[in-house]
Amino acid sequence: MPKDCNQPPNEEDKPTDSGNSGNVTDKTDAPEELVQKRMRRNTPSPHRINPQSSPPMFVSVEELMETAKGVTNMALAHEIVVNGTFQVKPPEPAEGTLEKRVKDIMHKAFWDCLETQLNQDPPMYDHAIKLVGEIKETLLSFLVPTQGRLRGQIEEVLDLSLIQQQAEKGALDIGRVAQFIIGMMGAFCAPMRDEDVKKLHDITDTVPLLKAIFLVLDKMKIDMANFAVRSIRPQLLQHSVEYERKKFQEFLEKQPNALDFTRKWLEDSANALRSTREEQSDVAGARLPSLQPLSVHNHAYLSLLKWDHSASPFPETMLMDQARFQEMQLELEQITTVASVLLIVYNSAGEAISGLPGLMDRLKNTVRVLLAERHTPSFNAEEAFATIGERMCVELEECLSKHAFSPFPSDRQNALKGQIAAVNSPDNPILKLIDSRIQTYLLAFLESSPHRSPVALPGGLAPISKELEDIVVRLGRLVNFNKLVYSPHYQDLLQDILKDKEDAKVET
Repeated sequence: MPKDCNQPPNEEDKPTDSGNSGNVTDKTDAPEELVQKRMRRNTPSPHRINPQSSPPMFVSVEELMETAKGVTNMALAHEIVVNGTFQVKPPEPAEGTLEKRVKDIMHKAFWDCLETQLNQDPPMYDHAIKLVGEIKETLLSFLVPTQGRLRGQIEEVLDLSLIQQQAEKGALDIGRVAQFIIGMMGAFCAPMRDEDVKKLHDITDTVPLLKAIFLVLDKMKIDMANFAVRSIRPQLLQHSVEYERKKFQEFLEKQPNALDFTRKWLEDSANALRSTREEQSDVAGARLPSLQPLSVHNHAYLSLLKWDHSASPFPETMLMDQARFQEMQLELEQITTVASVLLIVYNSAGEAISGLPGLMDRLKNTVRVLLAERHTPSFNAEEAFATIGERMCVELEECLSKHAFSPFPSDRQNALKGQIAAVNSPDNPILKLIDSRIQTYLLAFLESSPHRSPVALPGGLAPISKELEDIVVRLGRLVNFNKLVYSPHYQDLLQDILKDKEDAKVET
């Protein structure tokens, strides 16, 4: 991005001694103020049942900032590893915002100022030369150490001292300099930018040309950054487990209660699983084996797909994947409803529509479109499900007529509409049945191993098999990576939780 034309040269590059100024402030603060700037590290969580009894520990503002930096770096590395489509994107303020208006005003003032200087007689090239210097730095940043010949060529043609002398003598050919820059950009850019670079040759005015050059260079910087991300991903995959584990351990040393919510998450999973097993034990009349850590852990992961994000804090070890789990949760809610509606439709219509090509996909797409805005404030569930019922009846009528089957009776149509409308209730038995089968399938996948046969798809889930397979792949990737990173913490927590449960059971 070009620098402000009214700014003194190199002023923006002067280092700011923010760290020292912070230290000086701490030294001159009164003791009471200094204490207020400290943060207690072992403040017990309000959601914690048994607070830690460790002695009070404090963290300074500087330590906290350093820790935050480490967590930020860890989050970025994690994003690159688990998100195969991760890309660097240019920061762009939204249209209509104050930031966008200020940015546009500043850019317009800059380019207007530059145009005024170039239109003087004789022209003033001082700030134009500074822009050439920025372009030169950008071109050099695209080079690798082995490209010495290109580096020498850029240094020679874009020699700022020589350009300055030519400007002072009135011998500067700014068009020649611009064409050289465009040629270098064409050599360095990705194929997708060839058309953008080609259009630069059609611009003859100096200021619009420089402006366009900077726009294309900004795109090339993003391309280069994304190329670097793709290049380092294989190496990052090899070291990310150790890296994230190390960074989290450093964070844990500064924040000892940083596993409170993780412990509660695992405890809740153990309690829920124990209650279910006790009910099964009462029905079977036999004592079931003790809970296993792996079983508790897998059930805990599944609970994240039904998490109340507004009421319960997410486990600390899963925070970097919270958005991903929330996305899968919303997708599961949608495909559960879709599968429920389709199961009702096919049971109502009978064998007449069974196996008809294209009908299943058409019905599924119709339901998905009508439920697309389900989680938006403006969504009217009652109206949407009524519309779904109407559309299903219309599709069935058309399909039965097309294949010369008997018409769909009106009484059965009304019954079908009523059953579909009932799916809107979370207590609907068909919805609960489909949800139970999906949870069983997901759990079987988490408990499977590469050496076992593939997990069979439960009945009624065939219409959503592709969507479910996509979720299973994403879930498995997140779970396996999370286990690798935090396995030492999980082992200690699960052993402690299950031991406490067994001790409590013996006492009773």
